Amino acid sequence: MLVHSRTGRWTAWIMFAVLFAPLFALPLLVIVAASFSTNWSGALPSGPTTAHYAAAVRGESLRALTTSLVTAVTASLIALTVGTWAALAGAALGRKGKRVLDALFMLPVAVPSVVVGLAVLVAYSQPPVLLNGTRWIVILAHTVLVTAFAHQSVSAAIERLDPMYEQAAAGLGARPSYVLLRVRLPLLLPSLNAAAGLCFALSMGELSATMMLYPPDWMSLPVLVFTATDRGSLFTGSALAVVLMTATLLVLLAVSRIRNRASFR
Repeated sequence: MLVHSRTGRWTAWIMFAVLFAPLFALPLLVIVAASFSTNWSGALPSGPTTAHYAAAVRGESLRALTTSLVTAVTASLIALTVGTWAALAGAALGRKGKRVLDALFMLPVAVPSVVVGLAVLVAYSQPPVLLNGTRWIVILAHTVLVTAFAHQSVSAAIERLDPMYEQAAAGLGARPSYVLLRVRLPLLLPSLNAAAGLCFALSMGELSATMMLYPPDWMSLPVLVFTATDRGSLFTGSALAVVLMTATLLVLLAVSRIRNRASFR
């Protein structure tokens, strides 16, 4: 820690606990408690039960979880590919070209996601590219929303790379494609893994744009959580939210393990 005195460290920890508990930990703990309850009496839920989880891992809920996972994985892979390519291209364009490219990729993040959803809906509801009513319009919207984060993460990593590795490989006669595939990309692998995890987490929790676009057979888990709570099924919605959090955390932990292994290669 940056605080070196014992009193200062204790003060920092106490302030962290005071701020973290009510702002972050307590709301999540209440959701977990509500997912195991049947009613709300007083300040906390009561009536222990696991029936909500029995419904949350089958039928419509299981299909919604699968939809969210497929959408998030597909959108993350596309976003990582496009974002990495754009970051590499931006590094070769010079400072002015990189600024223009950064601005273009950050544009979807600068506006509300519901605006992105509306833009995608209007743009792809007519021939020659008709995606409205299909799962692909949802995946496209998620890709547009998360590509900026992949691009920024990889761009920052490229700026931190030591050019000596690439210069040494080129000086030994390596072709540009070999330098890219065998030198630059392996050095970027930890940042690529981090970007993939961020894109996945953002896609798993995306709701606003998805609400405008999803067809009946491609309902994601956040949409199902919203519809359940909107109907007044708070405890069912809480169980679905816990399932969503758990699935996202498990994938992020797996990505973190891959990133740690890549860091020590």
